[in-house]
Amino acid sequence: MSYPPDPAAPEPGPAYPEPPYPGTPAPPSYPGAAPQYPGAAATPPPYPGAAATPPPYPGAATPPPPYPGTPAPPSYPGGAPQYPGAGAPPSYPAAPPAHPGAAPTYPNGPQPPTATAPPYIPPQTPPMHTPPAAAPAAPPVPPAPPEATAPDDLDYRHAGSRVHVAAHQRGADATAIGQLAVQVPGFLVSLAVVASFAVGILGTAMGWLVILAWLASGALVFHRPTELAFARHVMKLRVPLAEERARLEPIWREVTARAGIEAHSYELMVENSTDLNAVAAAGHVVGVTTYALNEIPSSNLAAVLAHELGHHTGGHAWTGLLGYWYSLPGRIAWAFMRGIARIAIRVASVFSLAATGMVYLFIGMFVIGGFFAAWYITVPLVIAPYLLAYVGRQGELRADRQAADLGFAPQLAQVLYHFQAQEDAVKAQAAAQGRKLKEPGGLARLLTTHPDNYTRLQALEPYLQLSR
Repeated sequence: MSYPPDPAAPEPGPAYPEPPYPGTPAPPSYPGAAPQYPGAAATPPPYPGAAATPPPYPGAATPPPPYPGTPAPPSYPGGAPQYPGAGAPPSYPAAPPAHPGAAPTYPNGPQPPTATAPPYIPPQTPPMHTPPAAAPAAPPVPPAPPEATAPDDLDYRHAGSRVHVAAHQRGADATAIGQLAVQVPGFLVSLAVVASFAVGILGTAMGWLVILAWLASGALVFHRPTELAFARHVMKLRVPLAEERARLEPIWREVTARAGIEAHSYELMVENSTDLNAVAAAGHVVGVTTYALNEIPSSNLAAVLAHELGHHTGGHAWTGLLGYWYSLPGRIAWAFMRGIARIAIRVASVFSLAATGMVYLFIGMFVIGGFFAAWYITVPLVIAPYLLAYVGRQGELRADRQAADLGFAPQLAQVLYHFQAQEDAVKAQAAAQGRKLKEPGGLARLLTTHPDNYTRLQALEPYLQLSR
């Protein structure tokens, strides 16, 4: 059942017959046909069971007919409602009547109060797998503080100032010349080895080309890419990291500024080691260990770098490497001959003692024959290791004096005291364990390339007294 539209609507609907008042019996149903409303011109829609669409609602061209089984319209206590044209809006009861299926709709007018339907709650499908509740997140761990670096106590005298560059950047002092002189016998032996193999295998023409190429190869000592490759692959040095370079370069600039040397002439590199050490390699490489870089004060590190700079400016580094390179073929040949002699002795010892004695006799005769045949080469070869060790010790003392001349004598003395303390700690630990360290003998001391710490400290005494 539909109610008339609101009188305020712009297009009033058709007039409906007056509904019955309270107490009036329900209108009879008409079997077989639907009743016609007065003034209706449209054909009523079919009754339930038909396939036709439902009738239109109020406001359409034709009014909707009542459906069979629809209950009688409710009665309005207190008077009949006013229809369109009456002038007054209908008065509705406090509560609307119950209608089957749904509440009526009042177009263009106030909606009657209806009971509030409960909200639709979709059915909840239980999950196939309920993940366990996540554990509460642990509080963020504060980042670890950076490792404490060694104190920066260096007196940067030339920071931000102009640097006087000396005209003499490098040279060859007495130690460097002595190294080259001692290496001459080894060079001659190497030349003989190279010439024998080159000419014997490749012939005279190609053999001489190989000899000339080997002689010219010594220039690679001053070739920067070759030096860096030698430092990386042979000496196990690496390029410093950004933070390592940030600490190392200012100290190196101060050392080179005091010496009047161009800092960019040398390559700074780092060795992963827990020892306090540094090295001057080839012609332009200065390497320090990670311990020296991170554990000792910057003034002590400057003293170590000044010592290595002394090796470069004195020519100790490049002469040592050049002598080693030119003596390498002779060293290889000597090592090969010693290997052959050991193999021959072991094979002879399998057969009999007499065979072993014969091998020793043959080796002795060969050495003695070579000694007398070319004594001017064999004698220097025998004493060359002792001479090289002596020259090396003198080079260390000269490098110490170079660092002391730059004002690093007290700091270098602290480094030497550190070395001595380490040696004393090793001896004390061995004594606590009931062991006795083997002291080097006389000949072994002659083969050491570094003087002992007390000798170096004694050589620094004149500089230490001046600094006091």
